Amino acid sequence: MSVGFDSAAFARATDVSRETLLKLEAYAALLEKWQRSVNLVSSASLPDAWRRHFLDSAQLAPLILAANRAPRCADLGTGAGFPGMVLAIMGVGTWTLIDSDRKKLVFLQEAARVTGVSVKLLPSRLEAVEGVIADIVTARALAPLGKLLGYAAPLLAEGGSAFFLKGRDADAELADARVQWAFRADTYPSATDLEAKIVQIQDVARAVSGR
Repeated sequence: MSVGFDSAAFARATDVSRETLLKLEAYAALLEKWQRSVNLVSSASLPDAWRRHFLDSAQLAPLILAANRAPRCADLGTGAGFPGMVLAIMGVGTWTLIDSDRKKLVFLQEAARVTGVSVKLLPSRLEAVEGVIADIVTARALAPLGKLLGYAAPLLAEGGSAFFLKGRDADAELADARVQWAFRADTYPSATDLEAKIVQIQDVARAVSGR
């Protein structure tokens, strides 16, 4: 893990409790251990995991809580649990973590056990998810925005919000997505990358031109 931005720096940036930090540190240690045998995250990103993965996920917390104080949340293509598992450990909503990779879900099951956090793990392709209704849908480094909306729209409760962590092409993705979708969008600067943005999507519907 990075000596430049470590768990102490994360705690200062997020003001999490000592108890929460201990759980996140246990999660981080498990991530490092499992990464040796299961490709959970980019190996190049692991030394800077507290910034690249943990802080990147945690920055959604105030935005989610501003939208809904006690949300039902779904994390699409959760992978190693970013952002969903981090936010669950932080006590932000109740979470369903969705992924088709069963090895990653086994890792998350162990992470939930080690940290004592209750999450629902759903093994499914995103286009085949059933029985999930969420006030908040999240995704990180998963797919272009237009495709993400196809996954998220069937899951979003009325008045819900989707939060997507996007890179430098966020504005272009928003323009492309409007060809098929009608929605309200707000963007926020990323705390971890000057070129990245957080995109909040609400009131999603198929555009007439996309039918």
